[in-house]
Amino acid sequence: MATHMLLVLYGSQTGTAQDTAERLGRQAQRRRIGVRVQALDSYNVANLISESLVVFVCATTGQGDPPDNMKNFWKFLFRKSLPAGSLCRLDCAVLGLGDSSYPKFNFVAKKLYKRLLQLGANALLPVGLADDQHDLGPDGVIDPWLISFWQKVLPMYPPPAGLSPLREEDPLPPRYVFQFLDDVTEKLMKLLPPDDQALPSSMHPFPAKMVSNERVTDPSHFQDVRLIEFDITDSNIQYSAGDVVMMRPCNSKEDVEQFCRLLRLDPARYFILTPTDGSTGMSPVPMRLPQPCSVRYLVEQFLDIAAVPRRSFFELLATFATNELERGKLAEFSSALGQDELHGYCNRPRRTALEVLADFPHTTAELSVNYLLDLFPEIQPRSFSIASSLLAHPNQLQILVAVVRYKTRLHKPRKGLCSSWLASLDPSQDEVCVPLWVKKGGLRFPQDLETPAIMVGPGTGVAPFRAAIQERIAQGKTANVLFFGCRSETRDFYCHSEWEEKIQAGHMTLFTAFSRDQEDKIYVQHRVKEQAKLLWDLIANKNAVFYIAGNSKQMPTGVCDALKEVFQQEGGVTDSQAQEMLDAMEKAGRLQSETWS
Repeated sequence: MATHMLLVLYGSQTGTAQDTAERLGRQAQRRRIGVRVQALDSYNVANLISESLVVFVCATTGQGDPPDNMKNFWKFLFRKSLPAGSLCRLDCAVLGLGDSSYPKFNFVAKKLYKRLLQLGANALLPVGLADDQHDLGPDGVIDPWLISFWQKVLPMYPPPAGLSPLREEDPLPPRYVFQFLDDVTEKLMKLLPPDDQALPSSMHPFPAKMVSNERVTDPSHFQDVRLIEFDITDSNIQYSAGDVVMMRPCNSKEDVEQFCRLLRLDPARYFILTPTDGSTGMSPVPMRLPQPCSVRYLVEQFLDIAAVPRRSFFELLATFATNELERGKLAEFSSALGQDELHGYCNRPRRTALEVLADFPHTTAELSVNYLLDLFPEIQPRSFSIASSLLAHPNQLQILVAVVRYKTRLHKPRKGLCSSWLASLDPSQDEVCVPLWVKKGGLRFPQDLETPAIMVGPGTGVAPFRAAIQERIAQGKTANVLFFGCRSETRDFYCHSEWEEKIQAGHMTLFTAFSRDQEDKIYVQHRVKEQAKLLWDLIANKNAVFYIAGNSKQMPTGVCDALKEVFQQEGGVTDSQAQEMLDAMEKAGRLQSETWS
C-alpha cells in the first residue's frame, strides 16, 4: 500500500484555496490517512496518471482565469494530445472557491471537473462550488462538501487497522521548529542573491525607488487617493497598457510591536526554521524567509497578522486553550454550528488576527512559537493596474491607489494593509524602496492604428486606461474615447489637467459623470446611453473595442445593460439579439473587462 494515499492539489490566488486545501490535509491526518498538500504548479503533472486519490481545490481569478500557481498545470491538462482514458485509474474530487457577484463564477473548477471526466477520471462527488456571497461565506458550501467527501472516501480508502482517529482538540505537530540563535556571528540574514539579468518576480522583486506619493483628491474629500510613482531604471521591467504591478505590503510598526508583546517575543532575536516532517518535500522552509531570520522580519514582512482570520485559525487556537471560558468560545467558533457566531465576531466587523489574540489573552500566552507558521498565513502580494506608459514615462511606473479606511462597530477604524502602508511612505523624508514585479494583465488593446478604443473607467478603474491612452497617443492612435465617473468635479476628478491637454490636442474624447454634483445621481452608464449614436457608429462601423474597469458591484452590469440599450435603439435589434451581440463581442475580444470587489 502506498505511504501517501491522498494528494490535495490547490490553485490559490489570495490564499483561501490554500487554506482550504491545508484544512483538508489536517482532516486526513486526524483520520490517519497519508496526505500530501501541494500547489498545482509545484507538482509534476505527468505523475497524475499514477495517483489513486486526488482532490483539486481551486479558485477562479479575474475574468474566469486560473490562479498564477496553477497556470502551467492548466496548459498541460488541456493539451489536445492527451488520450481520452489517461486518468481512468484516478479517483478525484473538485472543490471550487468563487464569488457569485462575478459573471464567471467558479469557472475554473467547473471546467477542470469537466476535463477530468473527459480524461476518464472517476469523480467521487459533484463539483463543490463555494461562494463568498453565501451568508456563511465559502464554508457554507465547504463544510457539507467535506462531510460528503469523507463519507465516500473512508470506506474506499480505510486508514490502517488498529489506529483510532486523532481528537479535534489535540494539536497536530507543527510544520516547523524554531531554533533560536544566541551567537552574534550567526546573525547574518541570508536570502538568495538576486540575478541582475533575471526579470523581477515574486521570489526576486525589484527594489523600486519611490519618486513621489501625491494625493490626487481634494483634502476635504473623504477618500484619500494617491498617484504614486516608482523609478524602475535598471530593473529589466517592460510593461504594456493593461499590465499589473505586484507588491507585498508590510505590517505596521505598531502591530509588529503589539504582536511581539502579546507573544513575549524579542523582535531582535534570530532563529533558524527546521521542517518537522523529516523531509523538506512536504513543508520546505518558505523561500522568502532568510535563514537565519529575525523575529522582526518574520512578523513585519511575512506573517499576515492584520488580516481577518479564517476558521482554521480558531481551530488551531482552540487546541492551545486551557482557560475554560476561552476554550468554549474558540470551540464554538471552530464548529460548523458556530459559523454565524464567528461571522458576527470576526468577518462582519473585520476583526484582525492580532485583535483576536488580544481578546484571548490566556490562550495567546499558551501559544508555542513553533506554531506561528501554522497559525498565520503568509502575506499575499497585492496587484495594482499600472497607470502609466513607458512610452510616455520611460523608466517609470505609476499606480493610482485608493487608501482603504472605513468604520465598523469596532472602535478602531479598519484599514487596508497595502494601501495604508503605501500611503505611509514619504519619499520626501527618506529614500523609500518598494520591492515589486510586473505581470501581464487581462486587458489587451488594439494593435492597428485605426481601431477605436472605448474605455469606461469610473474611480480608480481609470488607471489602466490612463496607461492605454498614454501608450496609444505615443503610437499615433487617437481614436480614444473615455467615460470617467466620480463623485464630484472639484474633489475626485483624477488627472483632470492631463485629460484637458489631450482633448485640446485632439487625441481623445472624454465623457464625465459626477454622481453627486446634482440632485439626481448620474453614473457612467447614463453617459453611455446618452452617446448611443456615437457608440453604435464606432462599434458597428469602425470595429471598436469596448473596455470596462472598476468596482465589480453594480457598475459592470449597469454599463453592459446600457450598451444593450444602445444596440436596441440604434441597431433596431431585440433584447435577446442585443445580448447575442454582447456575447459575440466578448468572444471576439471586443468587449473586455477588469473588475474587482
